[in-house]
Formats: sequence, structure tokens, C-alpha cells
Amino acid sequence: MSSFIPGLELSRAFYAQVVGPLVADVPHSAALIGAGSEVLAFDTERSTDHDWGPRVVVFVAAHRAEEVRRAVGEGLPADFGGYRTAVGGECHGVQVSDPRTWFTDRLGFDPLGGVSVLDWLSTPWQRLAEVTSGEVFHDGLGVMGRSRAALRWYPPDLERYVLAGQWRRLARQEAFPGRCGEVGDDLGSAVVSADLARDLMRLVVLTRRRYPPYAKWLGSAFARLPGTAELGEALSAALAATAWREREEHLGVVYRRVAAWHNRMGVAAAPEGSLRPYHRRPFQVIGADRFADALSAAITDAGVRALPAVGSIDQFGDCAELLTDPRRCRAATRAVLDL
Repeated sequence: MSSFIPGLELSRAFYAQVVGPLVADVPHSAALIGAGSEVLAFDTERSTDHDWGPRVVVFVAAHRAEEVRRAVGEGLPADFGGYRTAVGGECHGVQVSDPRTWFTDRLGFDPLGGVSVLDWLSTPWQRLAEVTSGEVFHDGLGVMGRSRAALRWYPPDLERYVLAGQWRRLARQEAFPGRCGEVGDDLGSAVVSADLARDLMRLVVLTRRRYPPYAKWLGSAFARLPGTAELGEALSAALAATAWREREEHLGVVYRRVAAWHNRMGVAAAPEGSLRPYHRRPFQVIGADRFADALSAAITDAGVRALPAVGSIDQFGDCAELLTDPRRCRAATRAVLDL
């Protein structure tokens, strides 16, 4: 483990010592962004067992791309830092593209041309995290700073819309751990509690104005946020519990804390953050729909206000084959949101 070099550090050195000199005569930008655990700084030695090596995305004008690919291919050493410079068969550790093509392939649109409501809501959080994380090594074209700034976080009304979507996901199921348990379905109660735990973790990440990563790294991203240790303990206790009332108690700890964090954001009216019975039933809930309704009421943009109350692609579509295909994401979002 002591010999492991994080991918970001390895790629930074790779650009400085190898790639940068090879393309120095061509106006370019260079970064480690896109797919890969190293982009989000979640890589470990385990990450090196396949498709691993120093990586750099080099952006150049479209008419120079083929020229730069040839120069890189001819000048690239066979290995760097003990790793091959070609990973994934013929997929070289240096990807050369013009900015418009790369961003459109990865996101479905070019952020330098503006970011529409469709762009925001059809782009998975994982993809938004991939292009706003990592590191820019050089920005000779002046495109990386502008692109990443355009995608750093949702505009205010879309932030409210996405947060409302996440609260509504909680509202749909918050009474179910108790209802399942009451009829003797302890397995169902546990499964619903796990669903709620995931949605609460995602909501916590969103309240910190960060994009939740996909399932493999959600727990890691959650744990890195300041102030989440107690919440993590409560969620772990809820998942380990063997009775629905115990699950409800631990989830309640998280609900109250997240409600307080949400109210401190100041993006909408602040609903009272205590637990309450679910109608006349003996189940304690936060009343998540109250937070969703307050957020929706605070939206001033008529176009956003008119959208169906389903949220972004991550909130109404949960399929890897969908979320990894920008074309499908955009088609699904258009259909669901009538855009």
C-alpha cells in the first residue's frame, strides 16, 4: 500500500513531465476529468488492477486534434511511474479532443454554449461531479475554467426544484418502515429503510451543494462531509436494527438534523423540523412533503415552476444503462418533463 500513488498525483506528474512538453507548441488545455475513481479522489491500490495508468485529457482546436494525436502517439513512452501509458487495450492514457466534442459526448451538450433547463435536469449527478472535480493542469484555450464554472452548481430555482424532488422521494416512503413492520413484514421494513437511508444521504450531499456520486462512492462522499459522523452512525444503526420502531427512531435522528441543515440554507421558507405522526397512524415522520412544498413555492421562474414535480434524471430514472447514455438521458427527460 505504501507504494500506491493516487491517480490525480500520477496524472499531474505525467502531464508536467511527458504530455505537456509533447504538446507545448500547440495551444491547448489539459485536465484529469471524466470517468475514473481518481477524478473524485476515491481511488486506492485496488483501483490499479484494471484499466489503470496516468491519464490526461488534452483539449485542442478541432482542426489540430489529429495532428496532436499523432505527436502524442509518437512521443509517448511505454510506461510512466511504473504504469503503462496505454490503458484499456488501445485506449491511450492521453485523450485528445476539441472541447465541444468531448463535453457533448460526456454530457450531451457543450456548457460553453450555455446550460439550459434540459441540460441541467438530464445530466446525472455522477457526470456533473466528473467534470467539476479532478484537476485542470493547463488552460491555454481558456475553456476549462469557464466550462467548470458554468457547471459548478444549479441556478437558484433549479436548486430548489432538485431539492424538492429529493424531499418528495422521502415523502413517498417515510411511513413505510412502520407500516411494513406493523403487518409483520420485517424484511420489507428493512428494505424501505435502506431506500430512505440512500435518499437521505443524497439529500445531505445536495444540501452541501455537491453532486452525489453513484452508488459505489456515495457512502465515501457522505462520510467526507463535515458533521456527518453522527448521521452515519444513526443510519448504520437503522440498517442494523431488527425491529421497525428501532429503525424509525434512528431514521428520526437523521430527519431532524437534515431538516435543520436544509432550513439553514435559506432557499425557502423553513418548515418546523420536529417529527410528527403520519396522519392518525402510530408512525413518526418528518413530513417531508412540507419541505418540498416550501421549496416549490419559492421558485420564481415560471418555466421551472411549471415542471412536473419529479426532479432530475437521478430522481426519476435509476438504471445504469440510462444514466450512462447522455442521448437516452435527454430523451427520457424530455418525455417525463414535457420539455
